[in-house]
Amino acid sequence: MTIRPKLQRRRRRWSFGRIVKWVVLAVLGWTALSVALFLFSAQFLQDRVPRSARAELAAPGPPLVSASNTLILGSDLRAKGSREPGAATSGPSRSDSIQVMRVGGGHSAKLSIPRDTVVEIPGYGTQKINAAFAIGGPALAIRTVSDYLGIPINHVILVNFERFPKLVDAMGGVNYTGGCVKAKINGGYANGGVTLDLPKGTTRLNGQQALALSRTRINTCAPGENDLDRARRQQQLVSAMRSQVLSPMGFVRWPLIGWRAPQTISSDMGAAGLTGLMATIAVSGSGSSSILRPDGAVVLPDGGAGLTVSEESRRRQVTRFLNR
Repeated sequence: MTIRPKLQRRRRRWSFGRIVKWVVLAVLGWTALSVALFLFSAQFLQDRVPRSARAELAAPGPPLVSASNTLILGSDLRAKGSREPGAATSGPSRSDSIQVMRVGGGHSAKLSIPRDTVVEIPGYGTQKINAAFAIGGPALAIRTVSDYLGIPINHVILVNFERFPKLVDAMGGVNYTGGCVKAKINGGYANGGVTLDLPKGTTRLNGQQALALSRTRINTCAPGENDLDRARRQQQLVSAMRSQVLSPMGFVRWPLIGWRAPQTISSDMGAAGLTGLMATIAVSGSGSSSILRPDGAVVLPDGGAGLTVSEESRRRQVTRFLNR
């Protein structure tokens, strides 16, 4: 009579231990599958930037220990027939989004450069910074940003906006938190595009909506917005994507995300390099986000308006970015 309860207690403890073991094995297996899909996709399915762009990059230090600067670019080229104001549908595209991400040493920071910022483009005079990509592709964009900020660029990532919605959908969508946004991208729903009507607060976005939000130039909900507000929305969207990937639902979708993510970009890195960068980002956390703030405006020879940042202000803002 006294032995049976002990056996039952041992059996219950053993059953609980087995459950924990199988859960741990399942998590490890799911993670290994996700990493394997990411590595395969990054090595064999990811597009690579041209050799000329890789030649402009500075050699990075040891991963996880030293800090590296990655230039992230998105172009403004749209599908043929786009009705979106200011969108390019043919010819050389300009960089629609310009961001430098610094990770390493347990810290991370992001600095967005407004695309209308006036800079000296090597060999082509004074123009808006987004013209560098149109003139000389990623190679000239890297050189221009590096010279303008006075920092080395170690890696470059070009975002393929045509594939971007599939990545967000692979995540199961994202929760975007921000102000009211009303806009029609590519003519709105009536013309086969996307109509955004986001209230202030948190909204669940699918892939097409997330892409439309990142491209929104004219927000009828806030007509006074400028390119700085647009850059801020893009940073908020990136943070929302990171939060989704690290959420329990994101973990369930890790294999899909691992498969899609490398195919959404072009970069100088293969499987090992991208994995090292992702690991560094994970260790460094979400970090800080900032925007290079202009302190003036100028009318360019073509009649367009540009934003200017004084040398002193630029040096101060870059120093703050590097020390975060």
